[in-house]
Amino acid sequence: MTRYVAIGDSFTEGLGDTLPDGTERGWADLVAAGLSEIADGPVEYANLAIRGRLLEPIVTDQLEAALALTPAPTLITFNGGGNDMLRRGVSLDRLIELTERAVRRCADAGVRLVVLSGADPADHLPFGATFRQRGEILTAAVAELLPRYDVTFVDCFRDVELRRRVYWSVDRLHLNAAGHRRVASLVLGALGHPAPPHTLDPGPAPAFRILNEARYYGEHVLPWINRRLRGRSSGDNRLPKFPTWTPITA
Repeated sequence: MTRYVAIGDSFTEGLGDTLPDGTERGWADLVAAGLSEIADGPVEYANLAIRGRLLEPIVTDQLEAALALTPAPTLITFNGGGNDMLRRGVSLDRLIELTERAVRRCADAGVRLVVLSGADPADHLPFGATFRQRGEILTAAVAELLPRYDVTFVDCFRDVELRRRVYWSVDRLHLNAAGHRRVASLVLGALGHPAPPHTLDPGPAPAFRILNEARYYGEHVLPWINRRLRGRSSGDNRLPKFPTWTPITA
């Protein structure tokens, strides 16, 4: 039996891949569904990711909750650090230290771990250059760290195809449904179930329009700044969408 649990922030919760009923799906749900189609036995799935979470609570709270599930998980996917990199004064050394702590914890527990770097939204963000510089440093350090522990690494950050605007939602920070499908195909391939990575045909780049930019800042950038100033998070008072084992059928 495969028991798969995903931990992380909005990237893993699935923001941007919104279903008609208003729920968020995302790449981790798609990976669980993909595993159910090819697994020899039953697949159970939990998703403890919550939007807005920083890396430390992902490692200290979500990972421990994942390992405490009964029965124990056989597979964990782990991503985090994107929200930290959006903040001034972030310590990349601290993020690397926390990542290694999570890797060691899973190794001690005997659970297979897949680490993902988050997709890179820098081309579409007003503060993109700083975010990319931090992301490149963190991704390179994690890529160097993981071979010591025989951990699978899915490097979404350096996937150039995924940087194209066509894979991103209107807030420019979260992937859309197509972006989540591509990440899912990359993860399933890394798990030994290769499929052609989901790719969209090139289309015209969206034209720059002042009114569109003003609307974007009003609807997405300013609310984010307001939450930061008030010390709030988009994930405050939210619970995981699948906190316990959920059977997945093909």
